[in-house]
Amino acid sequence: MFAIHFYEKNTSVLSQCLRRIPEVDESIRIKGRNGKVLNVTQIEENKYHVHVELEKLIKKSLLLKDDKKKRR
Repeated sequence: MFAIHFYEKNTSVLSQCLRRIPEVDESIRIKGRNGKVLNVTQIEENKYHVHVELEKLIKKSLLLKDDKKKRR
């Protein structure tokens, strides 16, 4: 088992114990977001830092609210 720490722009995204180390340019899905592995560095014997680039979140614009009062 390896301790894998996933980072996006020096921000820790996820830490997991995995049996397999991710490879560079591998597609990965973290917290419902698709991403790609950029770099894998070995820190200790069984501790790895994986730098990933996740897709940007697109915020949906809110629908315009009708501010008019309802007439009775």
